[in-house]
Amino acid sequence: MNNLSQHPSTISRRELFNGIKRIVVKVGSGVLTGRQGLNLAVIEHLATDICHIMEKDIQVILVSSGAIASGLKKVGLASRPQGISQQQALAAVGQPSLMMAYEEAFDRRGKKVAQLLLTRDDLNHRRRYLNARNTVLTLLSWGIVPIINENDTVVVEEIKFGDNDNLSAMVVNLTDAQLLVNLTDIDGLFDTDPRTNPQARLIKVVEKVDSRIRKCANCIPGFLGTGGMATKVKAAEKAAAGGVPTIIANGLKEGVLSRILSGAEEGTLFLPRTRALCSRKHWIAFTKAPKGEIQVDEGAEKAILEGGKSLLPSGIIDVRGRFGMGDAVLITNREQRPVAIGLANYHSGDIRKIMGARSSEIEKILGFKHDDEVVHRDNLVLMSQIEGDEETCLLRP
Repeated sequence: MNNLSQHPSTISRRELFNGIKRIVVKVGSGVLTGRQGLNLAVIEHLATDICHIMEKDIQVILVSSGAIASGLKKVGLASRPQGISQQQALAAVGQPSLMMAYEEAFDRRGKKVAQLLLTRDDLNHRRRYLNARNTVLTLLSWGIVPIINENDTVVVEEIKFGDNDNLSAMVVNLTDAQLLVNLTDIDGLFDTDPRTNPQARLIKVVEKVDSRIRKCANCIPGFLGTGGMATKVKAAEKAAAGGVPTIIANGLKEGVLSRILSGAEEGTLFLPRTRALCSRKHWIAFTKAPKGEIQVDEGAEKAILEGGKSLLPSGIIDVRGRFGMGDAVLITNREQRPVAIGLANYHSGDIRKIMGARSSEIEKILGFKHDDEVVHRDNLVLMSQIEGDEETCLLRP
């Protein structure tokens, strides 16, 4: 589908998006809510745009914020509270209104919607992850628009996604979507905050998220939502690692989705990596939250980084945290710099008993043996694969 052998300045968005059959659209609180609560006009325009896209045989998955912001207006609070229980209560008040608005808007256009409320815990477990995937794909096959939100009413710090930008990147990988569109209340990523600096310049194309891009993103905060531009850029980086492009654009512009898919230069385009992580390794890297840390010696570090080897108990020098079999763990070197993320084949307590030992000694020490490897190479993702090399972006006014 994509021709990324060209220099990014010559890449046509029309060519890049040609043949796309499934997209994820994330819409933020700043787009969906106004002074009087939900911005029903925006929801109507969004429904029209999505239905127009679906008529072109393109499936759309909507990741929607707005529950807490909607509840905020209904309850009459002036600002978003910091307490988790208060935010959960606001989400409980606001989510029904949000879904009713979507249901009515799409029903007027002959389309049905479905609600999916997820926590990170739902996607951490591979079986539940695949169940969520199958549900979404079934809904799409029925011509129903899945509307996904974080389950704010029950979420706690340990299992929360943190923001729907992060969730949208996970949904891209979950559903094998081919494009992520992140709709916000400004025209894209600028070099400074355009709401306070009239000289701010729009960054039209980002070839690679580097320190310069992160600096630009950090200077543009959010208001009603939890993210701001920094989390949108991070989501684009995660999607790019899976080989998927992202557009950050202004969701207050009527018909913006249709213009994006027609190739118009709306917003900021984040190019995908040419060497993408497979879906399972993307899940390990970005969806599974690390539960602990395994520190390795120089030999194990070299074997992992240069030899593409699994992590054996002989190379382990320390274990931190408590985690179980199948949990994600961070692998660090002697200087505690991250080397990789992988899935543990043993409980943390058992790894402490066998660290430094040979694989042939595991059964003698533990009384059983699952595998020779503590982390198998097939379940291991290098940090270099996640972060990539620092490159420059294209900054064009």
